[in-house]
Amino acid sequence: MRTISDSQLAAALSRLPGVPRVVAAGNFATPARALALLDGALAEYRLFMLNAQHGVPDRPGVTLETPFVGPGMRGKPGLRYFPSRLSLVPPLLKQTLPPDVVLLHTSVPRDGTVSLGMEVNILPAAVEAARARGGLVVAQVNRQMPYTNGDAVLTLDEIDYAIEVDEPLPNPVPRPPNEVSQTIGARVAELVPEGATLQLGIGAVPDATLAALTARRGLKIWSEMFSDGVLGLDKAGALDEEVPLTASFVFGSAELYDWVDRNPRVRMLRTEKTNDPGLIARQPALVSVNSALQVDLYAQANAGRVHGVIYSGFGGQTDFVVGALHSPGGRAVIALPSWHPKADVSTVVPRLAGPVTSFQHSFIVSEQGTATIWGRDAASQAQEIVDNVAHPDAREELREGGRALGFPLR
Repeated sequence: MRTISDSQLAAALSRLPGVPRVVAAGNFATPARALALLDGALAEYRLFMLNAQHGVPDRPGVTLETPFVGPGMRGKPGLRYFPSRLSLVPPLLKQTLPPDVVLLHTSVPRDGTVSLGMEVNILPAAVEAARARGGLVVAQVNRQMPYTNGDAVLTLDEIDYAIEVDEPLPNPVPRPPNEVSQTIGARVAELVPEGATLQLGIGAVPDATLAALTARRGLKIWSEMFSDGVLGLDKAGALDEEVPLTASFVFGSAELYDWVDRNPRVRMLRTEKTNDPGLIARQPALVSVNSALQVDLYAQANAGRVHGVIYSGFGGQTDFVVGALHSPGGRAVIALPSWHPKADVSTVVPRLAGPVTSFQHSFIVSEQGTATIWGRDAASQAQEIVDNVAHPDAREELREGGRALGFPLR
């Protein structure tokens, strides 16, 4: 790893031929300074990120690419969305979309290594794919990036160039759960036994679920990500201190970043491991909690599209639903409000009009109640969803729609 100035990095990047593909750290670990230098140095390039936040380059000449759309890419003209479950994004980069440049956001060097800190995810695979074809690996080395262990650790010879910064890491805006989210979280928490292994996605309902679990004991974490809710479990004594917390990325408060820094109990692994359904299935009593935009009477969930337009993508939901169902004592839970307040429509529909993100769940939960899905015949599943998940104002229309689909709904 050679530390250079901003101008030297810009000069090196300006010499890249053609229209290079750039993979950059996403979520809340975007290497903003390095990305700005690259954007100023290249007239055209392809930018590949996961869950890109606001502020990523968006101009003529920049082609945005992703398998999971974040707010920084959502609704952008010309966005190239690549449908893929998260566990398969690493082979996608190695086989189909090889990067020419990888932009990392790392800790300062320690004993001949740096750490990817709070964003491991697909980055190790991207580094390997770039180096295999002679591409560039660039690190934005930040004194304020925590040093985390596991697959987050890279040796200095895996990185070509580095620039140094000393900048606070971004934090998501805290959104206290509303009454609906709290009710859903409490219902989901009832499905989590003592000693369970948890995977929770992103959003108000997962956060509310964690807040409702502080009285449990012996809980474990195997998840693609975690945030401050897991720190709350640790403070409450709910976690099994003998088992490492396993994740692929984290984001949250400054307190969370301080907590994960050099914490031997936190193990950051690459996506191919955290999201491997086979490895997920080995975790005891894994309870997977994910949200959806819609569910239908076939117990299918749509977490990716709104009115046919891509909103986010598969993410890790498909991986964890499958893994949880094969875990001994595992459960796959979909949690969502029964009514969409902005669109003023039911989130339960007779049949999804677009692509399905996941199916064959154990339970579907809303603020109205809990539908038991696994082990019931299709007609009973549909009845459970109408009676226990759907908003009362939508139930009669759902019964009519369900009967038209062949369900003998009461």
